[in-house]
Amino acid sequence: MKRILLSGGGTGGHIYPALAIARAVKKRYPDVEIAYIGTENGLESKIVPKEGNIRFYTVEIQGFKRSISWENVNTIRKFIRAVKKSKEYIQEFRPDAVVGTGGYVSGPAVYAAHQLGVPTLIHEQNVVLGLTTKFLSRFADVVAISLEESQKYLTHARRIVFTGNPRATEVVQANAAAGRKSLGISDLHRPIVLFFGGSRGAKAINEAVLQMIPRMKELPQVQFVYVTGEIHYEAIRSRIGQDECPNLEVLPFIYNMPDVLAATYLVVARAGASTLAELTSLGLPSILIPSPYVTNNHQEANARWLQEQGASKMLLESECTGENLWAEVKRLIENPELHHEMSEAARKLGRPQAAEVLVDELEKISLAGVQ
Repeated sequence: MKRILLSGGGTGGHIYPALAIARAVKKRYPDVEIAYIGTENGLESKIVPKEGNIRFYTVEIQGFKRSISWENVNTIRKFIRAVKKSKEYIQEFRPDAVVGTGGYVSGPAVYAAHQLGVPTLIHEQNVVLGLTTKFLSRFADVVAISLEESQKYLTHARRIVFTGNPRATEVVQANAAAGRKSLGISDLHRPIVLFFGGSRGAKAINEAVLQMIPRMKELPQVQFVYVTGEIHYEAIRSRIGQDECPNLEVLPFIYNMPDVLAATYLVVARAGASTLAELTSLGLPSILIPSPYVTNNHQEANARWLQEQGASKMLLESECTGENLWAEVKRLIENPELHHEMSEAARKLGRPQAAEVLVDELEKISLAGVQ
């Protein structure tokens, strides 16, 4: 392969898988040229250029309103213009294949490639399909899925491949020793329980953890690590006050999350697609508290599926009190057999070779396109 064009945006859950694919392609084909179609003001415009050696193109596009709205007429106009612009980029860059990883920005890029006869692959990270995947699945040469459960929603796809999430390939290479060192934990046998709600934090998780802090002294052998999110950190530190316990560390953010996860015994988190990929690739038991504020409530579907496989315990946000959360944490800490069963169940779901499998698929469709 000589040139690959990627597109995905809106959230890190769409952007980081695209970059994981880019790195895997680059590893196999060191001289490959990579380009990316995103939006000027989206999160991808901040993350992708930092990767280096990726040509970044922009289109103007917005998502559809799920309710009836005149704004959707404007969305259609922008989509048509974005398709036209994407065709110009594709004809200039001449990629061997175009990859879409979700978010409405990937819609025009993949659809334009289809119209131009360029091989296409789309990747879905969640159990429940996003609107963009639903639309593009009729046109893409390959639909790659992270979770087997997604297959039942893909009734019009030409070809479906269960690859896993390429984020898993990078996380499985993480360094647990480096993770412990960054937290200042030298005891290799000290279990770490990690609470986090994403880069911005999650109010429901924060409130439940605050209620739990006085109980943490009951498990002095455990190191609790509580990541508040940067915007909540100062307020939470002031609320903890004298209640802080010696086996609790409170942090605003963790920059080496893969290494810390590799060192962790139990995770309490939201149920985003990237989190699921990380947990399953490392065989990490978890307590998942899905966000009810995401499109199509896809996090609950993610968490429920993981729970059904025996790899996690789901607590809905309405159930997430300090008492309930502490009961689940304590149950898993004090029951190593259950922890082991959940760990094995999670590991069976992991796809650590996901990025390499996706590169294999790209090779297939690009060669077919050449022929």
